This record gives sequence, structure tokens and C-alpha cells, in this order.
Amino acid sequence: QVQLVESGGGLVQAGGSLRLSCAASGSIFSINAMGWYRQAPGKQRELVATITRGGSTNYADSVKGRFTISRDNAKNTVFLQINSLKPEDTAVYYCNAMSITLHDYWGQGTQVTVSS
Repeated sequence: QVQLVESGGGLVQAGGSLRLSCAASGSIFSINAMGWYRQAPGKQRELVATITRGGSTNYADSVKGRFTISRDNAKNTVFLQINSLKPEDTAVYYCNAMSITLHDYWGQGTQVTVSS
């Protein structure tokens, strides 16, 4: 059992920045990878960024160069630094954790709204 709590969303002007946080608790030892996904109105949930237990990262092409995923292992927390925000970044951002048994856990989501 893994619980994920997200924070850091909000309303920001285009060009601004946000840092999202995802704190994991429960069976932390079972987590193999964590990541961020987002879902805009009328669209499918899409991958934003992932980070593995070993520290390898992956990014969606649409956010590469603007978003950075990082972790604080001591706090069991993953961050998403979002820079140069665009209106098309507006979405609900979800934290994800994959266990070593390939089971996915999801946070409640945090709203990011970018005004033009």
C-alpha cells in the first residue's frame, strides 16, 4: 500500500514557474519508479516525466527543456519544477508510483492553471 499526496499547483501567468511536490508514504520500499502525468479537459492523461529508483529520467517532448523531475529520497518526495509555463500546460497534474510488482498508485491530482 502506497499513498501519494500532491501539492504546489495554482494559477500562474504564462512564463511563470511552479514546483509541484509528491510525498509518498506506506510501503516505500516497494516503489520502483515515480512520475508525473497530466490531464487537460477533453484529453487523455499523458506522461509528463518519470524517474526510476536508479535516478534515470524521461520527459515528454512537449515539456523537455522546461520541466525537471527530481527527488529527495530522505523525504520520499518527488518534485516537478515547471518553468516557462504556457497556457497549454493547464491541466490536472497527477503523481504516480509504480511498485516492484508493477502495480500503479495515483495521487489525487493538483490543478495547474496558466493564464495568458
